[in-house]
Amino acid sequence: MKTVRTIMEVRAELPSEGVGLVPTMGALHAGHIALFEAARCECAFLVASVFVNPAQFGPDEDYERYPRDQKADAKVAEAAGVDLLFAPSTDEMYPAGFDTWVEVENLGRALEGQFRPRHFTGVATICLKLFNIIRPERAYFGQKDAQQVAVVKQMVRDLDLALEIRVVPTVRDPDGLAVSSRNVYLSADERRRALTLPRALAAGEAAHRSGQDPVEAARTSMNGLDVDYVEAVRLDGQLVLEAAVRVGGTRLIDNVVLEGER
Repeated sequence: MKTVRTIMEVRAELPSEGVGLVPTMGALHAGHIALFEAARCECAFLVASVFVNPAQFGPDEDYERYPRDQKADAKVAEAAGVDLLFAPSTDEMYPAGFDTWVEVENLGRALEGQFRPRHFTGVATICLKLFNIIRPERAYFGQKDAQQVAVVKQMVRDLDLALEIRVVPTVRDPDGLAVSSRNVYLSADERRRALTLPRALAAGEAAHRSGQDPVEAARTSMNGLDVDYVEAVRLDGQLVLEAAVRVGGTRLIDNVVLEGER
């Protein structure tokens, strides 16, 4: 695996076809490895990006303390079969005078967009830049970030981008908690409390299967959590039960697919 840090370098290393891309913010974990494995099966040449994107963090969020360890990330990526690791600086991606942003208006303002204004503007902008720089045939995202996937798919359709967005199922730890780079923030007690989130979503899924209200069932099961939202929403042809909660100082999101392809 080769690591490059500039746009000129990454373009010089790319083959003319068969490229797959896994965009990440680093702190690579089992969820990222699942993305790499899926991409490795379908693509002749695999690129992973590691970039903690300041544009998708709000002023009071965890940009400065977001976990960063590029040496560890490089080892994980190489072991998973990544061919090229693109780890640019902030100045490389947002040079002086940068003033162009991509906004998926309606979808980007709901749920996460309501609680994190301009978050999806940052997501859409950096994804479009990566797609233009790397020109992948396929890009891989996790189902855990279902709204983010829907935003990126909307952008790809609306702007007629020549790539396929592939979605990999959520990876969970043995206790049921969805793997996330932010899980490292949780103390042992907070980790136990955080397990209420996947259990509540499972209760909502069971309620939906029996013809009851999945949102009410999930909310009723979230005792002790500080809930930002629990909603059943249509995202790219799926009915998804989405939730965001706070456990101590850590904000966690998760979802289950109620209807549609999993």
